[in-house]
Amino acid sequence: MKFCTLALDYDGTIARDGQLDPEVRAAIQQARARGITVVLVTGRILSELKAAAGDLSFVDAVVAENGAVLTLPNGNARLVAEPPPAVFAEELHRRGIEFAEGQCLIEAADMAAPDVLSAIRDLELPLVLLFNRGRLMVLPLGVSKSIGLGEVLTMLRLSPHNAIAIGDAENDHDLLAACEFGVAVNWGSKALQADADDILVGDGPGAVAPYIRKVTSEMRLPLGRGDRRRLHLGTSCDGLPLTLSVRGRNLLVAGDPRSGKSWVTGLLCEQLILQGYSLCVIDAEGDYRTLESLPGVVVFGGDAPPPELPDVSRVLRHPHMSVVVDLSHVAYRNKVEYMNTLLPLLASLRRNTGLPHRIVVDEAHYFLHEPNVKDLVDFDLGAYMLVTYRLSDLHSDIRKIIEGIVVKRTTDEREIRTLLAMAGNDHVGSEWKSILAGLGLNEAVLLPGIEESGGILRRFELARRSTLHVRHKAKYVDLQLIESQGFVFTDNGTPVGAPARTLNEFVSSLRTLPLSVLDGHARRGDFSQWVGEVFHDHVLASDVRKVEQRYRLGHRRDLYNALAESIQVRYELSRDHEGKRDESPVTVES
Repeated sequence: MKFCTLALDYDGTIARDGQLDPEVRAAIQQARARGITVVLVTGRILSELKAAAGDLSFVDAVVAENGAVLTLPNGNARLVAEPPPAVFAEELHRRGIEFAEGQCLIEAADMAAPDVLSAIRDLELPLVLLFNRGRLMVLPLGVSKSIGLGEVLTMLRLSPHNAIAIGDAENDHDLLAACEFGVAVNWGSKALQADADDILVGDGPGAVAPYIRKVTSEMRLPLGRGDRRRLHLGTSCDGLPLTLSVRGRNLLVAGDPRSGKSWVTGLLCEQLILQGYSLCVIDAEGDYRTLESLPGVVVFGGDAPPPELPDVSRVLRHPHMSVVVDLSHVAYRNKVEYMNTLLPLLASLRRNTGLPHRIVVDEAHYFLHEPNVKDLVDFDLGAYMLVTYRLSDLHSDIRKIIEGIVVKRTTDEREIRTLLAMAGNDHVGSEWKSILAGLGLNEAVLLPGIEESGGILRRFELARRSTLHVRHKAKYVDLQLIESQGFVFTDNGTPVGAPARTLNEFVSSLRTLPLSVLDGHARRGDFSQWVGEVFHDHVLASDVRKVEQRYRLGHRRDLYNALAESIQVRYELSRDHEGKRDESPVTVES
């Protein structure tokens, strides 16, 4: 991700005994000159901060009183929460507790904590206690540094996923956790250092200045620990969860046509969106429209013309917004022409604003096979997710920047050779060929080369999606299973015909087979078990199970029509055969 925002704690981090380090002040000025937004995030009462630091215009915004008070570039201040009622301060006075009072925060010595807590309990107030070295802070419920920073970043249209935070004490944990990259100074809290992505080594605030100069000289954020924000791929053969660190890496999803590539890509997109990342998904075939059910997602195109570029840009200037550009109704040549303008726009937008955080290109071989790829893709910032069944057609420069590869079932010899070459494992060709060709509908592999693979080919069962996949509505019905997953119709234990390896074949077989064959399967619950275990479509499995149950109870005699109708409704199959067993096989709607 691009580095856009620097969030700095004050006391103990950039200030000693309340005085801002002059070298840090100079480094902040240099960072702002480079376009970095600098926010001061402090537990100090705002009036005391002004008295200690002077004019606060040396930063772009201030979050004071541990997140409760915000001051913006125009000088206006606002409260994040309601201040404690006056009766609380009166009670503290009555008990002889010395304290300082801000607009929302009340501060006392840490030794006063038992008496302060007693007052809160007696008055039944929604207040919380927070320790900061030798001081005690009393705050309204729900107030923290991360909340205050989030409010400021939202108003400035910036994202915490483009931010670095630096802090030193107990009240900085949530600040570091909220930002994409968290730094703890080594002269501060040991517990904070254990949670940080990086530890700033030095002997006091003066050491922060060179660190600021170092990180602001780079366009990209440093790589974090990798375990704070992760994407859940599924479950490995050893039964352990397989996850990927979010980071700004270039990922590739490859596999045969209709093998489930866009299903995997949608799984990753869902998780990124729900973690607050901004995406632009270039949807060549209309497979990602259902992402619109997630917060902040806007879909353009489809039945309508592709969006004007300024419209895409306006939406993506908001850090919690994502865009799906559906080009499924656009002719191939027009798609290429449109992408030749859209991809450079996205690259420029990310360089200027840091948004979107990730760019997803489906059917990438359509657009990234010509020598002009460096004009279309930002090789420096990265964070692309490319999806293709023709990996070998991608330009060699694109293949070189891929850092992680997830593969669905792959049978094409040329594509397997390309995968072997990219992974540097030519000697395992026969082994890989067998594994890749035998992947089930709900399986994929993570190739060696990325840290999470452990240096091996990691086969795993995919996690469930949060949103309905569009292929359920159109193309999924013709997805061909491996032979062992097909439904085998039997008559008294003897197989009848070839296994049904697609839903279309299954429905067609229902039409042609005698009721005596269907009867045995329905009474055993074979149909619903197959749908649930192989397709992992538990909604359809439940519907089919109900049909089987009603049939066993004698309430349904038209078994074929009931089963076919369940699949029709779920997958929008043609209804030309409805009610008749002697008409044409079911086909997919165009």
